Amino acid sequence: MITIIDYGSGNLKSIKNGFKKINADTIVSSSLKDINDAEALVLPGVGAFGTAMENLNKYKDSINNHIDLNKPFLGICLGLQVLFTSSDETPDIPGLNIFNGEVLHFPDSLKLQGLKIPQMGWNQLEIKNECPILEGMDNEFMYFVHSYYVNPDDKNIIAATINYGIDVPAVICRENIFATQFHPEKSGEKGLQILKNFVKLIPR
Repeated sequence: MITIIDYGSGNLKSIKNGFKKINADTIVSSSLKDINDAEALVLPGVGAFGTAMENLNKYKDSINNHIDLNKPFLGICLGLQVLFTSSDETPDIPGLNIFNGEVLHFPDSLKLQGLKIPQMGWNQLEIKNECPILEGMDNEFMYFVHSYYVNPDDKNIIAATINYGIDVPAVICRENIFATQFHPEKSGEKGLQILKNFVKLIPR
């Protein structure tokens, strides 16, 4: 079973509907038992980094154990950002630190290029490295809504980027951990293909 973690900061209905469209069974749960028993975990997220981390504290050990057991894990949007060490948004509140690196606010200089902050809309992926959830993908357009972006210490985990005045990591990939800055559930058929690729990684 795929468990979508309900920690009070997720866009839960749309991601559940996304999996429903590809005929994948999910549960939305805040139960530690459901999260510990999950075959795959999905960590969605909208809102503020600090609030998200305060709500996630009770799930940190379960998330780390899931990853250590080599079970598939997918973070989406803010669910990507909280995987990192820290964020400009709330510097005093640490992230999950699954990946070393920081979350940065888009520079105000982007406005001089006519770019809005937050970025809201479609942008084209540039695939950099092989990643199972990108199987069958070309440089597709995906839907983004964000004001912050991740800056990993290890650039090798960046599977795809976009250009929004600066190069922005759009897909993070390492072993059984996958994360997207965009919303695959809102990105049409190609976005749903990413969810299908994730589901295929779950042992049967």
